[in-house]
Amino acid sequence: MRFVFAILAFAAAAVMIGFGIAQRTVFLEPDRVSLSSSIDSDVPFVVVEPSALDAFDGKQTLTVSGSELVFLAYGRSSDVVAWIGDDDYESIGYDAETGELVITDAADREAAAEEAEEAEETESPAEETASPTTRPAPSETPGATPEPTPAPTDDATADADADGEVVVDPADNPAGSDLWLDEVSGERSVTTTIDVPADIAVLVASDGTNPAPSKVSLAWPLDNATPWAGPLLAGGAALFLIGIALVISGFLHHRRSRGPRRNRGTRTKLPSGPKPTALRRSQLGGRRAIGRAKRVAILPALVIPVLAFTACSADYWPNFEQPPATTAPATTEPPLDPVSTEEPDAEEPEAEPLVPAVTVPQMERIMTEVSTTATDADAALDAEAAATRFTGPALEARKANYAIRTTLPDQAGPVPVPASTPTLILPQQVAGWPATGRTVLVVAQTSDDETVAPTALFLQQMSPRENYRVVYAMALAPDADVPEVAPASIGAPLISPEFKGLVMQPDEVGAAYADVLMKGADSEYAELFESEGDLLQQQLGVAGQQTIRDDLKASSPTADIAFSNAVGTGPTIALATNDSGALVTADILQTEKVTPNDGGTIGFQEGAPGAALSGFTGKSAKGVQRIIGIQMVFYVPAVGSEDKIRLLGWSESLIGASEVP
Repeated sequence: MRFVFAILAFAAAAVMIGFGIAQRTVFLEPDRVSLSSSIDSDVPFVVVEPSALDAFDGKQTLTVSGSELVFLAYGRSSDVVAWIGDDDYESIGYDAETGELVITDAADREAAAEEAEEAEETESPAEETASPTTRPAPSETPGATPEPTPAPTDDATADADADGEVVVDPADNPAGSDLWLDEVSGERSVTTTIDVPADIAVLVASDGTNPAPSKVSLAWPLDNATPWAGPLLAGGAALFLIGIALVISGFLHHRRSRGPRRNRGTRTKLPSGPKPTALRRSQLGGRRAIGRAKRVAILPALVIPVLAFTACSADYWPNFEQPPATTAPATTEPPLDPVSTEEPDAEEPEAEPLVPAVTVPQMERIMTEVSTTATDADAALDAEAAATRFTGPALEARKANYAIRTTLPDQAGPVPVPASTPTLILPQQVAGWPATGRTVLVVAQTSDDETVAPTALFLQQMSPRENYRVVYAMALAPDADVPEVAPASIGAPLISPEFKGLVMQPDEVGAAYADVLMKGADSEYAELFESEGDLLQQQLGVAGQQTIRDDLKASSPTADIAFSNAVGTGPTIALATNDSGALVTADILQTEKVTPNDGGTIGFQEGAPGAALSGFTGKSAKGVQRIIGIQMVFYVPAVGSEDKIRLLGWSESLIGASEVP
């Protein structure tokens, strides 16, 4: 019976191992699914819609080809369409019914929008038509304010040179835009794998002027795991070993059953025994046969387990782990009314959700580029290069500093832009493109020395094709008590300059603080500002101005100095804090006017920054003046709070000098 069971074990092992191997070979499903599309037109841009990227689960592998230069970038769908603006483009979506990629051009999008409008008018003729729910035509910006995004000027179009070749304008090239979460470029063909969430689109282009690549392919990984291949191989190997054991056991049993037996019948003459030499040969031959049998039996016992345990991949075995329990509530949306069963108005369009203007990795990449530009421009004293990443009061301070250091190279440079990872990123919450652009606050440590105050930067992006530029650059005050703000993944609302929910309107903070600097405790606004620990009031306020007067009297008794403050032209930026307060920016221009009091003349001291900036080296009977630009950020509490307005950071720099007009 042992041999019978061994044969059955061998047969079962052969079936199990064969079926297990077949699962990983002939019966193995594909490991990915792919779709492709070809563009026949000469449009400069192609947009791969979120519906195409999300056609299947898993990471998306894009392969783009069909032009000498291939560029692709991905970002929010609304940002991609906003960047394209009025330029023509084609979009690639996914048709769930046919399971294929579909191409939509401008005419198709306009027709779909018109059909949606007509359908909505039919359903609610007495109401004003709402905006179509389909994706707008290229001339529309999703979620934008009534003020449209300005179209590219004639200078931003491609022209032909004398040889007839197309001249590409940098404004048309999407490469390097701050809108993209990431970008990839190459020659003739580019393949990249991404894993993007919903509402992310991919922009495909060449250089923004020449036709976009014509071939786009998408691929997603498929789960082709064979969870029973491992158990089948392991079970077949175990049965094979059992069969081997049964065979060996059968042979041993059979040999024991063939022992000497006594015959009680007729006695017969026993044959003569073998000769000693033959006996020895027989014994030796038997030993060799038994050794070979053992080796033959041991070989499968060693090989089969090795074969079985080669299938150690997770794809070969079933997964009995339970999915993690969700922490989501039982109902995704709370009831509108616990008593009323009235359904909401289905005709009312849903508001576009608010999202942070940038992500953390996106802002870190932007800050790296800003820091590189600032470092190079500061070293080369290149104001034009600085203007690509600076604007407003921050740019004026750098221009003046460059002019001074051209003559006086030993003068200190402007507020640096740290290359280190930001310690705080506070983006504005946006829905599309507001008329005021997009704003982000970034705080970064300028050095490893903790005693050195970190730098606070306010950056703005005014239109989709513009990059972020620094508007305010200042150092935080020592031991600045910065209030808690929302995380970067949520962002903060941008408060209107006329907002009355604070102890002072944001657009009035700059003028009020300028009055405090001029009058000190006699200012009507003095009680609203925290004066304790305010170093700026000590330096440029009443006490500081008196120190400057005393020094001037000691050095030039025939000269008088007068101070005046005015609000600068920098924008008022107010970002909400978690306690309903706001971080508010302002800039002040403080003018120091020095005039002779004896009817004589006066001028800048030789080698002074004022003389280097103005270029005026003579003497004047009217006097000379300097203008100090002060950039500031305040914490303004909410109405009803007992806290006072605090100065969190500032920077001061000489931005103007001249003869008194």
